Amino acid sequence: MSLIKSKKRVADHGEVFTPRWLVEKMLDLVKGETERIDARFLEPACGSGHFLLPILQHKLAAVEVKYGKSDFEREHYALLALMCIYGIELLVDNIAECRANLLVVFADYLNLDESNDLYRAAYFVLSQNLVHGDALTMRTCDGQPISFAEWGYLGRGKFQRRDFRLDVLTGSSAFSAEGSLFAHLGKHELFTPTKSYPTTTVKELADG
Repeated sequence: MSLIKSKKRVADHGEVFTPRWLVEKMLDLVKGETERIDARFLEPACGSGHFLLPILQHKLAAVEVKYGKSDFEREHYALLALMCIYGIELLVDNIAECRANLLVVFADYLNLDESNDLYRAAYFVLSQNLVHGDALTMRTCDGQPISFAEWGYLGRGKFQRRDFRLDVLTGSSAFSAEGSLFAHLGKHELFTPTKSYPTTTVKELADG
C-alpha cells in the first residue's frame, strides 16, 4: 500500500501513513492497554484509522476472551471498546473513511447489518468520538472547541456519558503536575464535565 495519497497532501498537510508493521510494533509498547477494554486511546491525527483500527481489533479480541459466552455481554462490551477510541483529523475525507473503517470492524465482529440497533448506536458513537478538526488549535472544522464524550458502561445494558473539552483536559495535566500552583486540587475540581447525560441504552443511542 502506498504511504501517501498525493504529493500535494504531503506538502500541504504532512500526510504520510504509518505502515501496519510499524503500527503493531508501536502498539506492542502499550500491549497491556490495547488489550484492556475500557482503556482510552486518542489519535490526534487519525487519518483513515491506521492506529485506531488495530487498537479496536485488539480490544475486540479481549472482549471475545472475557465475554464471548454471553451474547448480551459480548455486544455491550464490544460497544464499550469502540466508545473508548477517539480521533481528530483535519481532512474531511480521512475522517469519513476512519469512521467507516471502524464501523466495518465493529459490525463484522458482531455480524451486524445497518438496520441493527447496535450498528446504529456504533455509528452515533463514532460521530461523537471521531472529530473533524485541528488537534493543534483544539477546535473543530467550524471553529468550536473540541469536546469528547467520556462513555462508561454501568452494566445491565446501561451506559453513561459525560462531555469534556479537550483544551481543559490537556491543561489539567499541567495543572496537576507535582510542585505546580494547582497540584493541591483534586480531580473533581479539574475534570469538570461541560455536560452530563442521563443513563442511556443501545436503543436510545441508535435513535441519536
